Amino acid sequence: MVNYMAVKIILLHGSPRKYGAVSKLIHIAAKGIKDAGGEYEIVYLYDYEIKECFGCVSDDQRICRFPCIIRDDFNNLADKLLRSDGFIIAAPIYWYSVPGRVKNFIDRLTSLENMIIHTGRSLLEGKTAGFIVSGNDSGSIMSIAYLMVTLNSMGVHIPAWALAYHHTPEDVLEDDQAVSDSYNVGYIVAKMASRIRGVKEWYKAIPDNYLDELKKYTVEKTREFTWQEKQRYKYYEGINS
Repeated sequence: MVNYMAVKIILLHGSPRKYGAVSKLIHIAAKGIKDAGGEYEIVYLYDYEIKECFGCVSDDQRICRFPCIIRDDFNNLADKLLRSDGFIIAAPIYWYSVPGRVKNFIDRLTSLENMIIHTGRSLLEGKTAGFIVSGNDSGSIMSIAYLMVTLNSMGVHIPAWALAYHHTPEDVLEDDQAVSDSYNVGYIVAKMASRIRGVKEWYKAIPDNYLDELKKYTVEKTREFTWQEKQRYKYYEGINS
C-alpha cells in the first residue's frame, strides 16, 4: 500500500559503476530514508543522456528556463526532482570533484533555478538535499563543498550532518564512519523534508524602496557605532596622555 503522506527522496547515483562504493553507500542511505518514514527512488545518471549546458543564460538570461531547450533526458530527470521532496547526490571523486555526468546534471539544473527570472521563484526552492562521495584518495571535502554551495545557491535546504564520505582504497563497508554517516544522510534528509514540506517560499524578494530603507538604516547604525568608537579612542588617549 502506498503511503501518500511519506516524503519522496530521489537518490541520484552518479557513478558509472553500479557495484562500487557509491552503490553500497547509496543503499545504506536508502535504508535511512525508509527508517525515517520516507520513500525513495534510485536514479542511475549514467543510464541517461545528459548533454553539457549550452550557457544560454550568458546570451540572454530569459532564454534559460525549464523545460530546458536541449533535447536529451534531462527534463525527465528534473521532473523527478520536482515531484520529490528532496534528493541525495552520491558520486565518486574524480580529481577532487564529481564526474562529468554529475557536473553536467548540476549545470543543467540552472534551468530550474533561473525560473526565478520568469516566475519569481527557483523551482528547487524548498527541496532538501544531502551528499555522499567516495574515492581512493583526497578530494572528498572539496567535492562536498562544491555540491553544497551550488545547490544551496539554487534554493535547496541542506540540514546539519547531511554529508558522508569515504576516501581510502579499502572496502567502504570497513569504514564504520562512512556507513553510519551515509545512513544518517538518508535519515536526516527525509526527516527535514517532512518538516518543511508545506513551506513553498523561502527567499524574500526585497522591493527597491525597502532596499533604500535598509541602506539608510545601515548607514545610521554605522554612524552611531563610529561615534561610539571615537569616544572610546578619546578616552584611551586621555588615559595615555
